[in-house]
Amino acid sequence: MQGGGGSLIMMVLVFVIMYFFMIRPQAKKQKELKKLRENLKPGDKVVTMGGVHGKILEVSESTVLISSEGTKIRFDKAAISHQVEIL
Repeated sequence: MQGGGGSLIMMVLVFVIMYFFMIRPQAKKQKELKKLRENLKPGDKVVTMGGVHGKILEVSESTVLISSEGTKIRFDKAAISHQVEIL
């Protein structure tokens, strides 16, 4: 009978370890990314998920206009991957 209790404890322990090493950091990263996208402003230098580097010219409710080497491209805010200091 004790074998069943031990395996239950092991399953719970595995879930707790997964939570702290996988789920929690991912949720924290998503929260930080959401905050970054909400605080975008003209002049910020960003990289999109597709790898386009550029400077933000205009920000609207759900899109941003980015200038990259003389070309202007409009992206959805969700396409912004991260902000960079030097472009």
